[in-house]
Amino acid sequence: MLTAKSTEADKVLGLELGADDYITKPFSPRELLARIKAVLRRSNTSPEQEILKSGSIELDLGKHELRVKGKPIEITAKEFALLEAMMTGKGRVLTRETLLGKVWGYENSTRLETRTVDMHITQLRKKLKNEAPRIVTLKGVGYRFDGD
Repeated sequence: MLTAKSTEADKVLGLELGADDYITKPFSPRELLARIKAVLRRSNTSPEQEILKSGSIELDLGKHELRVKGKPIEITAKEFALLEAMMTGKGRVLTRETLLGKVWGYENSTRLETRTVDMHITQLRKKLKNEAPRIVTLKGVGYRFDGD
């Protein structure tokens, strides 16, 4: 964050809300550049971390590509984000509301909006074919991705 708010409470709040760094005005352009480079160094992932694998499913985050048994599968951006959220969930159950927040950015959902998640899951399962059973529905709770 780059801001004029410089109280300790503002800095703590900014960092607690997810900022990687907090810089107050006035600032030095050299310091800003050095802090940006430091954040980029910390966030660099190795190529192995950019590919999520489970069974014959490979989700290449860098190329934004899904492959099943080595074959590219065409999916929408929302389906990709949905699959990524579930695969990085490490077997945890994700509620429809959680998925709406992670994939669509909705914080408060209605019953109608949660059906959006169900519809996208259905489409994703069709595209995953034999790997579809990895997406497990927990009635009344949400979804879990069973990986290996």
